[in-house]
Amino acid sequence: MNWYLKVLKQYADFSGRARRKEYWMFVLFNMIFAIVAAILDNVLGIAMEGTGYGPLYGIYALAVLIPGLAVAVRRLHDVGKSGWMILITLIPLIGAIWLLVLLVTDSNLGENQYGQNPKEATV
Repeated sequence: MNWYLKVLKQYADFSGRARRKEYWMFVLFNMIFAIVAAILDNVLGIAMEGTGYGPLYGIYALAVLIPGLAVAVRRLHDVGKSGWMILITLIPLIGAIWLLVLLVTDSNLGENQYGQNPKEATV
């Protein structure tokens, strides 16, 4: 949960680096909260017909859009890639697979052009 809160505290910080654990813990908690919001929409009867999503899910998704993009960009910085590499997902199928490979790749050792290795900074 601390990793999720760390990402939210760095709401629109697109500079620096984010280690794998920070990114994937954010993704995990983000998915859990999104599922809970969708369930609440359905239980409360405010979900739109046919979609299963409602205003709670929509508000949550909008609230975490920018922090999600920011942590993904910082994660790309950690492997030595520009944040603009996130646009590779515009290439159907291959782009998403390549982005996933980049997101699971281990950090560059030492300092790179985006800053100090976050693993070394916390040790």
